[in-house]
Parts: sequence; structure tokens; C-alpha cells
Amino acid sequence: MASRYNEVYQAWRDDPDGFWAKAAGEIDWTKPWDKVFDPDQGAYGRWFSGAECNTCYNRLDRHVERDRPGQAAIIYDSPVTGKTETYTYR
Repeated sequence: MASRYNEVYQAWRDDPDGFWAKAAGEIDWTKPWDKVFDPDQGAYGRWFSGAECNTCYNRLDRHVERDRPGQAAIIYDSPVTGKTETYTYR
């Protein structure tokens, strides 16, 4: 498979706000952003100004709701103890 690096990089260069807005569309937001990036907020600006999301929901709960409860969510594999454990979204 050919790399899409140049294509993705160029999309970011051409429209940074549009690029990051599209990427952020993959997250479930409880409140959408007012502005993708606000350079006037703080010393380094602020991404997704005005937005709210629940990171626990995005990390776990939405996967259970979307027919993935039996899929591995965390795989613990200790080379020190030799113990392995798999936790599903369920």
C-alpha cells in the first residue's frame, strides 16, 4: 500500500482548521466547538474553543454501544511476570 503522507500533509497545509475539524469529527462531542483554533486564547492559543466532550465515553462507552463489546480494549502482557490478560469493552 502506498503512503498517503504527502496527501494528508498537503491537506493540513491547505486548510489547517478544516483538516482538524474533520479529524475531530471522529470524536463524540457533548457540545460542538465555536472555533477550531483561537490564537487569542492563552499563550499558545486554544483548540476547539467552547467544545466539551467526555473522554471516558469516547474511550470506552461508545465502543460498547457500537457493536464492539467483545473486542479487545486493553491487552496486558508483562514480560517480567509472564502474565497476560485481555480486557474487552464489555
